[in-house]
Amino acid sequence: MKKINQIGILVGSFIYMEILLRIFTNEKFFNLGLMYLLLFSVAVSMALLTILSFFKPTTCRVTMGIVIVFISFVFISQLVYYDIFDTFYTIYTAGKAFHAMEFFMDAVFNALKNIHWILFMLLPSVTYFLFSSKRMKLINWNWLQRIVVMIIIFILAGTASVGIKIESHKGSLPNGELMLSGHPVVLVNHFGLMITMGSDFSRTVFGVESSLEPPVLNEKTIKRAAELEELRDEKQYNDLDIAIPKFELNKLDIDFEQLSLGTDDEIIKNMNDYFKLVKPSSKNDYTGMFEGYNLIMITAESFTGYAVDKEITPTLYQLTHEGFNFTNFYNPLWGVSTSDGEYVAMMGLIPKIGVWSMYHSGSNYVPYAMGNMLKARGYKTMAFHNHTYTYYERHISHPNMGYEYKGLGNGLDVTPTWPESDIEMMELSIDDYIGHEPFHTYYMTVSGHMRYSFSGNYIALKNKDLVQNLPYSDAVKAYYATQIELDRALKYLMERLEQAGIAERTLIVLSADHYPYALEKEEFNELAGFETDDSFDVYHSGLIVYAKGMKPETVDKPISSLDILPTVMNLMGLEFDSRLLMGRDAFSDAKPLVIFANKSFITDIGKYNYLTQEFEVIKENEFKSEEEENDYVLSILEEIERKFYYSTMILDKDYYRHIFIE
Repeated sequence: MKKINQIGILVGSFIYMEILLRIFTNEKFFNLGLMYLLLFSVAVSMALLTILSFFKPTTCRVTMGIVIVFISFVFISQLVYYDIFDTFYTIYTAGKAFHAMEFFMDAVFNALKNIHWILFMLLPSVTYFLFSSKRMKLINWNWLQRIVVMIIIFILAGTASVGIKIESHKGSLPNGELMLSGHPVVLVNHFGLMITMGSDFSRTVFGVESSLEPPVLNEKTIKRAAELEELRDEKQYNDLDIAIPKFELNKLDIDFEQLSLGTDDEIIKNMNDYFKLVKPSSKNDYTGMFEGYNLIMITAESFTGYAVDKEITPTLYQLTHEGFNFTNFYNPLWGVSTSDGEYVAMMGLIPKIGVWSMYHSGSNYVPYAMGNMLKARGYKTMAFHNHTYTYYERHISHPNMGYEYKGLGNGLDVTPTWPESDIEMMELSIDDYIGHEPFHTYYMTVSGHMRYSFSGNYIALKNKDLVQNLPYSDAVKAYYATQIELDRALKYLMERLEQAGIAERTLIVLSADHYPYALEKEEFNELAGFETDDSFDVYHSGLIVYAKGMKPETVDKPISSLDILPTVMNLMGLEFDSRLLMGRDAFSDAKPLVIFANKSFITDIGKYNYLTQEFEVIKENEFKSEEEENDYVLSILEEIERKFYYSTMILDKDYYRHIFIE
């Protein structure tokens, strides 16, 4: 019987699994990424075979089998992880796997749900041990052949690298360094899983950090963009025949040039140069609207605006429609789901890819965290979480943000169900602060957590009778049951504020950590009431900014969770420098920009899908030519690149300490 070539077995196995994963993720299949995937798969396979060529035949067969089984396990685990979280895990996240053991049953459930995909992924391993290893024709390369193979590997990798460079010059890969800085889903779609994880491994294990050069700071270009913004504003006001309002800037007196003289760090100097050029936003008619108010901020687990219903979730409905009603609010999903969702809303920065940014900020100086901002102004500041207090290392990050922090196991004695009750958290925590004005309280809820079923979710089962007659599938009913728990917790909170006579001077701000990605696509569409797209609609969410007695107002401007912090600081009349945050005050003159993890974006002019490189213009007659439209898209992509880069550097360099302390 004819023997199977060893090269064909390994190359075929790798390409087979890459193609399967590509089909499973439903990302764009036919693009240049498919070519890079094939080139890199062959290059990696040949590199492994070169190493195996030094082994004895028996050792070679066993080692190759171990490699195929291990790679199969990696692909299967990434497939299950993607099915749960809509992204791929990094080496750093895998190193924190002990945290995820609490959600072991969710992983088992999703694995069973995708058992057919897992069996397909196991085919190379099963085939190898049953047939291929016995019929495998071992390679027997000499040194000359090994050198030739290495040359072929360099040619394959070089061809892919040249293609990437050509793309970067066309502007389709801003900064030309997607390999080292991109979103995991984008990277896997563009290079394949093995190369993506290999790059991540070298960065995480060996400390080979991104070699990204700082984005080019063309002072004339940045200033010209600001001038064009002002011209657009002027034209808008002239069309309305009203005068342009003049306000002070949300800007501090920071001498960036003097700060640069005090450091030898070239990156810090570059950061000083950049923030000096950023146009600060203006104060406005809403500045100080809630000055001196108590502040309660809530990150609601898996909440979405689609869950706001007058009959099912009446308190959420009341707060949404009797406060600021943000009809165009987006809550992007970031790499570390809940923790990154908290980080964006609480820090006003884009999280660093590949790490737990909130945890890493735990040793930094973070003056713009609301706990620190308000504690310095005499507020009692507390934070609560009704799940394990150490989860995502919140016991490190939250005290650093200025909070007295309590969670399950650390002073908040909620009943340890899965998930735990939001109402119980409110009942146990509110007396800790309600009599200590002014106060600022932060809640991270957990009742809305997946899975959405009546058999694996205590909260869903608890509220089952309240959703039994709803015209939805069981999963959507179970999801609504978890949101009812949040709704009732808010009702209890409002009643206690009323009883204390402080509802009229307490501002409530609520947003989600991420959308309910555990719902299947058809279930999410059922919840939303229409056929949603995966690029933008699923991230459309709800933001509550409410105080009793305020005049209800609708805000149609596109904003995101990145804008929450500067918006709240401006509403409370706090002094801050808008240049040092990546979000924008929703009521300011700053042009709206919603940034997604894969660098797609939404502005007041249009929507850009980074993966398909398609721009949908919302405002008609905005551009005089296709060239002008392309220039606009490229300018926004360049701005996004800067925001990603400088957000990372603020975290890595502890930049606020350099600005405000050193």
